[in-house]
Amino acid sequence: MQLAKLQNGSDIRGVAIQTEGGRSVDLTPAAAYAIGRAFARVLKAKLNKDDIRVCMGRDSRLSGEMLCAALGAGLNAEGAGVYDAGIATTPAMFMATVTEGFMFDGSVMATASHLPYERNGFKFFTAGGGFEKADIKEILTIAETIYADGANTAFTAEKIDFMGVYAAQLVGAIRRGTNKERPLEGMRIIIDAGNGAGGFFERDVLLPLGANTAGSLFTEPDGHFPNHAPNPEDERAMAYIINGVKQTHADLGIIFDTDVDRAGAVLGDGRELNRNRLIAMIAAIELNEHPGTTIVTDSITSAGLAEFIAAHGGIHRRFMRGYRNVINEAIRLNNAGQDAQVAMETSGHGALKENYFLDDGAYLMVKLLIELSRAKDRGESLSAMIADLREPKEAREYRMALNTEDFRPYGESVIAALTDWAKAQDGVSLAGDNFEGVRVNFSPTRGNGWCLLRMSLHEPLMPLNIESDDVGGADKIANELYPVLKGFDKLDTEKLRG
Repeated sequence: MQLAKLQNGSDIRGVAIQTEGGRSVDLTPAAAYAIGRAFARVLKAKLNKDDIRVCMGRDSRLSGEMLCAALGAGLNAEGAGVYDAGIATTPAMFMATVTEGFMFDGSVMATASHLPYERNGFKFFTAGGGFEKADIKEILTIAETIYADGANTAFTAEKIDFMGVYAAQLVGAIRRGTNKERPLEGMRIIIDAGNGAGGFFERDVLLPLGANTAGSLFTEPDGHFPNHAPNPEDERAMAYIINGVKQTHADLGIIFDTDVDRAGAVLGDGRELNRNRLIAMIAAIELNEHPGTTIVTDSITSAGLAEFIAAHGGIHRRFMRGYRNVINEAIRLNNAGQDAQVAMETSGHGALKENYFLDDGAYLMVKLLIELSRAKDRGESLSAMIADLREPKEAREYRMALNTEDFRPYGESVIAALTDWAKAQDGVSLAGDNFEGVRVNFSPTRGNGWCLLRMSLHEPLMPLNIESDDVGGADKIANELYPVLKGFDKLDTEKLRG
């Protein structure tokens, strides 16, 4: 089996359950066993020690227990001590490497984030953070040399309740931030865990802090994900939590993805708090605590967000898509002497300097809950913090397929052509703060907004994002772009024409 194809950036992902008409299973117990052995070898080499302790956790996926058994057997085969945290979250698995009394040499989370139930994968951590692309490539290269059909899935592990410890850390952070034992007393706060691993947040965080959580949704783990995709970016998922907030008159609604490294929220007035709004809220909180800090975001954040950050005294660093790219850029800036407290993607991935630059959806919600309690004490609403965020009238994304095997050079030629076109136009200009693809600004007479054309991180696609401050402006910008892009016959521009 070619295990290299299981690499998905800095994660491993594959198909673990066969579905009718679906892709063949490639993340098998045999593959997980080989990956476990390879991870142990890489970890020993990184740490220069033979006696290693590894913690395993998994989200609610149906294949999680099976794959963790095989992975654990592989770790055992290399002499690693294995600790089984059961159903857990990705951020908790990192925290298990830095929490006093645990301090595991490494940890593994079995998850495929928001992907369908038949998919699964692995994320790896040490106290230094998540593994990078090069680390994953090394693991899979070694695993290829180990792999054989069939695998031993009998493993020895000590079962631990680290999720209880992690939840207590979150509770303690909120109590310190508010200087109250039960700061959520008198407030209704509901969550939608999407039947993933996030149900603990209601039981072990909100209730001990005094919140009324009646009306929370899908908090019981169910690897079929029978109600909706556990994804804060999914419209159907957001509709559930919005409706829940309105029906229960909640002060706040919280929605997690499957493994809780991402989150979104809904304000008491029913407005979504995700994408640019969530970044603006976290930026405002951090700028109050760290005036002048830099906020690093991905490439598709709005012009209004850049204005908001500047108006609140911050520096906006609009970087690249990919949560690891955003986090690594924030770390690089700090190492270079430029304070950067926030690294956030519009997808809901958010990492703070004060929290190990760990993309932790639960910790982002901790920051919101602290601010919600403070706002209530002032007689204000949480929404007042982003009242001055200018939002576009229209925002769209077109995902255009590249129908060629050699898609990356072809896509780069499309980007070059659009760049040359923009340079030659009146009322059109290239954005000066862009690090990915080509970002073009359009004057009021030519659409009053901007577009970003880039390569997908992992797929033969070219996403095109368009925002406009005018009703009808997005169509105007699309109509400007179509004649430039239609000349590339391997690029599917059909949706753009419509």
